[in-house]
Amino acid sequence: MKQTEPQKDRESLYLEVSAVNGAVSLPLHSSIVLFLLSYTECSSFHVYLVTDQADILPSLSGLVPGGLAVSDVRRDELPGLVRMCRLPAALEPGACFCRAGLAVVLRHIIQRTCQLMPGRRDVASLLGFKNTCLKACAEVSQWTRLCELDIPSAVEEHLRSPEDQMYRLPAAILNLEKRLGEPVKVHNDDKIRRQKLQQQKKSDSHLKGPNTEMESHPNESHPGVELSAALAKLSADAVSAPATRERSDIRKVKTTDLPELEHVFAEGLYFTLTDVVLLPCIHQYLISLQKHTPSTLSHLPLLLRWYQRVQELPSVLRAAKDCGMALLSLSTADPCPPQPENPQPSGAEQEGPKLKQEPFIGGPRPTLTKLQENGIDAVYSAHPCPTWTVDWESLPAAVNPTEGKMSDARAVRKQQQLDNLVAMVTELAHPGHTVVDFCSGGGHVGIVLAYTLPKCQVILIENKEESLVRARDRSAQLGLTNIGFVQANLDYFTGNFNIGVALHACGVATDMVLDRCLQARAGFVISPCCYGFIQNTLKFNFPKSARFTETLSYKEHMVLCRFADQTAVSLPPERRLIGKRCMGLVDLDRSWAAETHGYSVRVMTMVPEGCSPKNNMLVGIPTR
Repeated sequence: MKQTEPQKDRESLYLEVSAVNGAVSLPLHSSIVLFLLSYTECSSFHVYLVTDQADILPSLSGLVPGGLAVSDVRRDELPGLVRMCRLPAALEPGACFCRAGLAVVLRHIIQRTCQLMPGRRDVASLLGFKNTCLKACAEVSQWTRLCELDIPSAVEEHLRSPEDQMYRLPAAILNLEKRLGEPVKVHNDDKIRRQKLQQQKKSDSHLKGPNTEMESHPNESHPGVELSAALAKLSADAVSAPATRERSDIRKVKTTDLPELEHVFAEGLYFTLTDVVLLPCIHQYLISLQKHTPSTLSHLPLLLRWYQRVQELPSVLRAAKDCGMALLSLSTADPCPPQPENPQPSGAEQEGPKLKQEPFIGGPRPTLTKLQENGIDAVYSAHPCPTWTVDWESLPAAVNPTEGKMSDARAVRKQQQLDNLVAMVTELAHPGHTVVDFCSGGGHVGIVLAYTLPKCQVILIENKEESLVRARDRSAQLGLTNIGFVQANLDYFTGNFNIGVALHACGVATDMVLDRCLQARAGFVISPCCYGFIQNTLKFNFPKSARFTETLSYKEHMVLCRFADQTAVSLPPERRLIGKRCMGLVDLDRSWAAETHGYSVRVMTMVPEGCSPKNNMLVGIPTR
């Protein structure tokens, strides 16, 4: 592997390199990206290995696929947008559009490969049914969080101190083992399940025949119909099997009585991006177990079976060899000596009991009364500039939300919402400031800010690629040079900024934006939305402030959140007033929690109030 000069028209891909006591290695996230690049045979990226050490490429020889263009780069030489994100990250030529985070970058590599090589059916199938594999962000999808974050983190922690985890399997690994044993649900599975039933009946009839001897086949643990369906999906020259009518007795069987399908690969029948993510992780984990505690392997029979099955794919074997992964041949049938006790999750990773949200009973009045008795009620600050508006008539068409696909009435309300946010940001911003539009969607807020604040740098962050590409195209029409775009989940944006803004960040997304602003000691202008989606997460517990926590239980706070969503214009006025009061209380709790971090926070109402049923704004500035 030798260093290659970058080409200006190539997209740049930045991967982390670890250095411990002078020895360099690749973190699992970097290994996963390189494995996918080899699997897809995609060479349209220039790979930059990010390091603070000189001349690292010889040390990584054999771990980086030979066909890639590779360079090393110091951390302080990274482009601005990349420096603000956790790696891996991909940067388009022109340096204004960055994709960050493992799942986002991997999906982008697949999509880029399919653009350049439309015939790669095996690559396109990695994105799964409806192209949704690992599309949901880790904050809302337990499966994405398990694959993108939990398993790589658990394996790397294990590799740092394998001797300290004797007979203690990480919770993430146990979770994966459990999921591999769950029944599989796939699109059109009724047909495959009937084929499986027919196969079972045929097998039973052979075994019961007078001249038939029962034989043990080495592959009998492989689900025949499932495996055939899985391999057919991966075949580039596969043709649809001729439609065959099941036997009449098979057709009459109820769907509920059909046999369940077994896992072939991680998500079910088909080899997907999830398997690509898991293989480098599980490979390193199994090598460590075999070296230090081989008997522990007996507790992971399904994981071992999965590990052997992925090796049946020629493309996997080629990519593994290309990345220096010598895959193990582990027998799932070899008995292991019994252990004195079953493996348990390591202490730091034990999962607490999951909260079961009980159904709501009754209305909000008991909760409102309880708060009022404790001297707590919604308080709104006066709007500091209620008559301030953007001069929409003088702005180019691409700035105006009326250019979007919405009715005239909705476009006017959107203008009014933007008036409020832009007024507050303008009040806080100074030349040279960086303003971040979180959950930016198609860029309604960020583009107006970039146009009206030309001396500020504006960054739009959104995890939906289609929306962000639309925002980029609108900004290109305007010729804006003070704007950047980051496709990433919020946790992957780590840069410093001066003001954070979000229009209608749904549910806990508001709290994530608020938390990110507090970490950066930045001012914020946030309009919350979807209060009914608020719930406890790994990062946030509700209520958030000490005073609310002393007064309300989690369930009582959820009552407030549920009724805070009842502000639609179609509802009776009295109910809307209660909804507005609940909104104010939920945001009061948020504001008091922020004030403990050294902030001055105002909760106010947009003007005119009818511009949105969710018309609250939280405006905060650091005071120390």
